[in-house]
Amino acid sequence: MNPAQLAALIVLAAASAMMFALWLRQRQTNNAGVVDIGWTFGIGGAVLIFALLVPAYTPRKLIVAAMTAVWSLRLGLHLVHRVGREPEDGRYQLIREWAGKNAQQFLFWFFQLQAAWILLFALPQLIAMQHPAPTLRIWDFAAVAIWLLSLTGESIADRQLAAFRADPTNKGKVCRVGLWRYSRHPNYFFEWLHWFAYCSIAIGMHPWGWLTLLGPALMLYLLLCVTGIPPTERNALRSRGDAYREYQRTTSAFFPWFPRPSSR
Repeated sequence: MNPAQLAALIVLAAASAMMFALWLRQRQTNNAGVVDIGWTFGIGGAVLIFALLVPAYTPRKLIVAAMTAVWSLRLGLHLVHRVGREPEDGRYQLIREWAGKNAQQFLFWFFQLQAAWILLFALPQLIAMQHPAPTLRIWDFAAVAIWLLSLTGESIADRQLAAFRADPTNKGKVCRVGLWRYSRHPNYFFEWLHWFAYCSIAIGMHPWGWLTLLGPALMLYLLLCVTGIPPTERNALRSRGDAYREYQRTTSAFFPWFPRPSSR
């Protein structure tokens, strides 16, 4: 077993144990949002394990580990603040309604699936840090630029939404402030963009470099079709009704673009 395979097994075992503990926690609190916190911090921890155990060109390895750690810390702390202050996310409320009396059994396997996703989403970083080039290349610096843009955009979007929700006069209204004027989910867009940083580092890497595309590809699928936009918008339609339907009609769902004229 080579160092990368050993590190992957350690990551999977640790992620599974962590998700089991978080599943027990949500049984006490009735808030499954802790799974998002665990997933985010789990990827950061996984990449740090890879950096410690897998031989690679040190400057590149440190760049990948640092980018992932800062991304994980920023998003994780944001989620800790949100999950601790707000009711359970509507996505998980819908899961409980759908699963009924089997909700806890379903959530157990859902949490364990997230453990596997931690390993899967850490693989692009593992591949990128093993690029054999003995010096930093322009693609490594391009990766840092992509990372900075995406992290800044996601941070701005999160702060704009948090400030909007904190104003009691906005209760029941749709946020169209700042980046939310150009996309219904700018935070999701910049989260997706972030994964291209590791693709940039892997450019020219044979034969495994192309696998880093799994990061943005899987993230796009999850955001557009599974755990991102569909349940978020179903919940928004339930709580905001026609106001959100008008938002859907005028504003791009994902990619930022100029809004269409309102019919109101």
